[in-house]
Amino acid sequence: MIPGTGTAVNVVAVLVGSLLGVLLGNRLPQRTRDAVTDGLGLVTLMIAATTAADVLSPALAEEVGDSAPLLIVLGAVLLGGIVGSLLRLEQRVEALGGFLQRRLSGETGSAERQRFVQGFVAASLLFCTGPLTILGSLNDGLGAGADQLVLKSALDGFAAIAFAASFGWGVAASALTIVVVQGSLTLVGLGLGDVLPAAHLAAVGAVGGLLLIGIALRLLRIREVPVADLLPALVIAPLLVSLVTSLN
Repeated sequence: MIPGTGTAVNVVAVLVGSLLGVLLGNRLPQRTRDAVTDGLGLVTLMIAATTAADVLSPALAEEVGDSAPLLIVLGAVLLGGIVGSLLRLEQRVEALGGFLQRRLSGETGSAERQRFVQGFVAASLLFCTGPLTILGSLNDGLGAGADQLVLKSALDGFAAIAFAASFGWGVAASALTIVVVQGSLTLVGLGLGDVLPAAHLAAVGAVGGLLLIGIALRLLRIREVPVADLLPALVIAPLLVSLVTSLN
């Protein structure tokens, strides 16, 4: 299979799901849209909890010791938050969403812009922070097949329907984020001789799970966690695993 096929399938699934969600959402009352968003927030919280459980991975504990995984996740999130806030990633992502909203929808109202940006940000982070994104894209680039990304595409397609029913076309714009993130990881896979070790992937998964909890809190309207500012933690986590391993 040609490298990049999995990302292409993922993009199509999100676009089709977004279209169905927008068509369905226009026929739903606001209270129903809110119920859909709350339900998606709860499901996201469940997925986040199972993903964050990677901190208990035997491979990670064997690599860095039994007491280090939690400290690695803590350090990655703290350092990632510092780096992300200094780079103003949350503001930049929201600005990008606003730019795309003006270019794609032509709407200038503040309420419509906020809805578009929220859909773009939430969908982009949900679709691009899970362990399937990393492992699936790398395997796709390495020529190991796109099975994992096809599975992810099915999940993202159903999620896009629910998101777009509440947030509209901002969810479809997240397809651009998928192209950039998964496309870049696929190119990295082309240059690697092997996938990341299991311990490193577990650390990334644990951090990604915490970020998904932040998304769930936003969807449930509990707290507007600046999740984009925490994204550097996904890069810092495997680096800390390597550092701790070298010190042991």
